[in-house]
Amino acid sequence: MKWLQRFMEGRVGVDHLSLFLLVIGIILQIVLSLLSNSLLIWLCYLPTLIGLGRALSKNKLKRHQENVLFLKYWYPIQSRWVNGYRGLKARFKGKRQYRYFSCKSCKQKLRVPRKAKRVQVTCPKCGETFIKETLRNKVKRLFTKSAL
Repeated sequence: MKWLQRFMEGRVGVDHLSLFLLVIGIILQIVLSLLSNSLLIWLCYLPTLIGLGRALSKNKLKRHQENVLFLKYWYPIQSRWVNGYRGLKARFKGKRQYRYFSCKSCKQKLRVPRKAKRVQVTCPKCGETFIKETLRNKVKRLFTKSAL
């Protein structure tokens, strides 16, 4: 075990970009192995080898600059996925108590209690005001129109 510690001494190790390349390489290997094309399988080793090369590199400054550039583009994508999942999870939990609308001008998600039949909604982001009806009230109006 000491030989490994001595070997890794002064090396960069695994950062976000290296981990991303390793994961992409493994996913490509699995997907392309199903296609049974040996040329494509050899090409999918490229991200894996680059990721390993980055992890074993001793040029910390250069690898750090590459990782910062990667994270500049990766964090917005990752946060959109995470925030989108959290928003869907919250909407699913509160769907019995609240009705969700989108503002027509800025697309901000707005939440209104379902107990209100007709409510005037003001967007906190852009100040747009509009009137919305909750689902229960719409269903009742549909049944009363069809009865007439």
